[in-house]
Amino acid sequence: MSDPTSALHLEIKELIIEALGLEDISVQDIGNEQTLFGEGLGLDSVDALELGLAIQKRYGIKIDADAKDTRDHFSSVASLAAFVTAKQAA
Repeated sequence: MSDPTSALHLEIKELIIEALGLEDISVQDIGNEQTLFGEGLGLDSVDALELGLAIQKRYGIKIDADAKDTRDHFSSVASLAAFVTAKQAA
C-alpha cells in the first residue's frame, strides 16, 4: 500500500473506529465514498465533534466548525482525506 492516498484513507478509517469506539465495525466495513452521517455509517453530531477533535490532534490541523464547507469535508473518508491533505499542504 504505497499509495499515500490509500494509506491516508485507511488511517482515517482506523481513526474513526478508534475515536468513536466502533468496536463492531472494521476498516473493510467503511467505504471511501460512503456517507459517514445519516443513512451511511450513521454517525451523528456528537460523533462529528469527537471525530473533529481526533483529526485535529492526530494531524495537527485546525478545523473551523463554523465554516460553511466543514460539513462537506466530513461527508466521507475520501473527503476527509482530501481535507487533511489540503490543510497539511497549506
